[in-house]
Amino acid sequence: MPEQKPWDDATGGGAISGAGAGGAMDLAMDEGTTLEKTPGGPEGTGPTGKPRSLWSDAWRDLRRNPVFIISGLVILFLVIISIWPSLIAGQDPLDCDLAKAQEGSQPGHPFGFDGQGCDVYTRTVYGARTSVTVGVLSTLGVSLLGGVLGGLAGFFGGAWDAVLSRITDVFFGIPVVLGGLVFLSVVTSSTVWPVIGFIVLLGWPQIARIARGSVITAKQNDYVQAARALGASNSRMLLRHIMPNAIAPVIVVATIALGTYISLEATLSYLGVGLKPPAVSWGIDISAASQYVRNAPHMLLWPAGALAVTVLAFIMLGDAVRDALDPKLR
Repeated sequence: MPEQKPWDDATGGGAISGAGAGGAMDLAMDEGTTLEKTPGGPEGTGPTGKPRSLWSDAWRDLRRNPVFIISGLVILFLVIISIWPSLIAGQDPLDCDLAKAQEGSQPGHPFGFDGQGCDVYTRTVYGARTSVTVGVLSTLGVSLLGGVLGGLAGFFGGAWDAVLSRITDVFFGIPVVLGGLVFLSVVTSSTVWPVIGFIVLLGWPQIARIARGSVITAKQNDYVQAARALGASNSRMLLRHIMPNAIAPVIVVATIALGTYISLEATLSYLGVGLKPPAVSWGIDISAASQYVRNAPHMLLWPAGALAVTVLAFIMLGDAVRDALDPKLR
């Protein structure tokens, strides 16, 4: 009778243990294969297992947000008709017939005619070009000027920051409408450039203050301090490490402000100091229709409605972008 080893079980436990080890190994191999076949990585990573950035997370959230989709489609439509208004309006907005003044809807003229006999539909379509042009160019100018000045003030601090802070305080104390009445009353041009210049002149302090605070927060992070310790230049730290992480609040504020700039242009044109005839603008049409609102309300309804929808679309877009870029709202 062979001698029984102390580690052997009388019932064949060694064989059982070997089988269990083999089963555990097979299970581990199956789990490893399953993990390799899994398309997505752990939470916070992309399909390849790499960490997702703020921008990729924001774009993923925006694609799932119905507010962003609806406002984006409306803005895309406005941009298209601003570039090619003849796609949906085949008439000349300055082609008027006094014999049809204040008449209502007719075949081929769904919005009726204004006080000068001009087609309200055509003028409403062509008015989108002015509003979108003023809003986009003003936002670009304000973001560029305010972002650069505010970013430099937040990064360098000292006397530069103190001087810029006092200048922004002065501009914040100027009423926008009153400033527009004073500034634009001496301008005789009927183009959009004086209005854009005025909006940039009074709009940059808001963006500058946002950019300054965002840069101050970003430059205190560990990766910026590490780059400084490794001898990175100021320009490299600004462009490579700080600005990509500080620009999100500027984008949010600028997107929301774009709708405000469109309404500001309409307000100044309504008061007679913004765009002037023969320019086509929703503000000009609203101003001309205000005295006929009882007899011909359609003259006021369509340009005012188009203005309201445009401003609302940009504000909704800005809110969606803010929700996507703000980590505190996740």
